[in-house]
Amino acid sequence: MSEFKITCENSSSPSDLKFLQEKVSEYNFSQIGQYEYKPLTVFMRDQDNQIIGGIDGMTGLGWLHIASLWVTDDIRGSGYGKKLITAIEEEAISRGCHSAYVFTYDFQALPFYEKVGYSIYGQLDDFPVNHTRYFLKKKLNQ
Repeated sequence: MSEFKITCENSSSPSDLKFLQEKVSEYNFSQIGQYEYKPLTVFMRDQDNQIIGGIDGMTGLGWLHIASLWVTDDIRGSGYGKKLITAIEEEAISRGCHSAYVFTYDFQALPFYEKVGYSIYGQLDDFPVNHTRYFLKKKLNQ
């Protein structure tokens, strides 16, 4: 058997990273077919067109992934987060999504996501130390 050189690199070349990502994609495509993730963002703006809330993520493979959700402090707890969730989920459904998932920390929005129908399917304790990262999912069109 040949000996192979294994290297740990803190700053890989863009071409090497692209090569690695292409090879992973090729394998994935061979297993599940071609797919494409599409970005999805919903903003909430005030009368001066200033962003006072928003949610973003992507859709693909029948799933909505929520990456970020934010509402300005002065209107938090007034139902606007739920309106943003509803808007992004409705658009995801129109794109053919059947489910959604999100990650959140214990100091972020776990009670909010549970209140709007998401359930925990996993967690990482001490990520970071003394905190927990939660993984939640929801079936859309329930």
